[in-house]
Amino acid sequence: MWITYSVSKALTPTTVALGNFDGLHLGHRQVIRSAVLSAEVSPTSDSLLPTVVTFHPHPQEFFTGQQRMLLSPFQEKVAQLSHLGVAQVVFLPFDQEMASLSPQAFVENILVKQLRAAHISVGQDFCFGRQREGTAKDLQAIAALYGVQVVVNALQICQEQRISSSAIRQALELGDLPLANQLLGRPYCLVGSVIKGQQLGRTIGFPTANLQLPPEKFLPKHGVYSVRVDILGNQPVDLMVDDLNLERQSLPAVLNLGYRPTVAGNHLTAEVYLLDWQGDLYGQTLAVKLKSFIRSEQKFSSLAALQAQIRLDCNAARKSLEMS
Repeated sequence: MWITYSVSKALTPTTVALGNFDGLHLGHRQVIRSAVLSAEVSPTSDSLLPTVVTFHPHPQEFFTGQQRMLLSPFQEKVAQLSHLGVAQVVFLPFDQEMASLSPQAFVENILVKQLRAAHISVGQDFCFGRQREGTAKDLQAIAALYGVQVVVNALQICQEQRISSSAIRQALELGDLPLANQLLGRPYCLVGSVIKGQQLGRTIGFPTANLQLPPEKFLPKHGVYSVRVDILGNQPVDLMVDDLNLERQSLPAVLNLGYRPTVAGNHLTAEVYLLDWQGDLYGQTLAVKLKSFIRSEQKFSSLAALQAQIRLDCNAARKSLEMS
């Protein structure tokens, strides 16, 4: 899969799936599927490249000046796209020049002239151009002037709720993993490398793997979760795009996400305790798939009380994972 941050280096001609695609939820996948299918059925399918066109940084990050926490940081997004039939990902630099483009100029200069798009797929709520003044219907009308078909994919509904990145964020903030995972179409995942921590867990019989996560990763409600863990290996995360998509036996585990108030922790940590497994995980990359929320973070009166609660958490995780 070809990845570029410069539209001038994109491979053409293309069929385009256009959007931010943070989280790559079920609605996003429908938009992408439309572009992939268009390339497959086109009379010139041998030369049309199914291409995801997205923005970097996220437009909200550009306008607010604050880092945008992402459901799918760069490497996760690329890994997920790599097995959806996408041949190319074009990250359009979202800067003042991009923000100032009129809808007409965006379509003509980028989609038609540079990407040579023969087909474009977007979601029903897609907006683009200066001050987001262009709608999906505007895109259809403008593209039609150049003979380019635009498919507008209807918003998808799950449990009487619109599927959106915002809805997934809200569910994660509440610890509602069943809903978040349903909207995503897969378990929400934390991917990071195991680094050395204070090693307090092993002193109370529960050695944990301390995960170093991407700083822009959106984190769910602090607390304890039942999870399944894939051990991906000891390569850097950015070299493991394909490994995130391999079928493997996931290991049952418990995740603690928070500040560890019982031991006077002063920074956020993500610690994983693998049930019924022993070994050296330092330097390994783990993919932690969140299954259910067990309890909120709390401070205990002693390490013995914490130890007793961890035993209860492990039992709760086992039961939860056996049922899932």
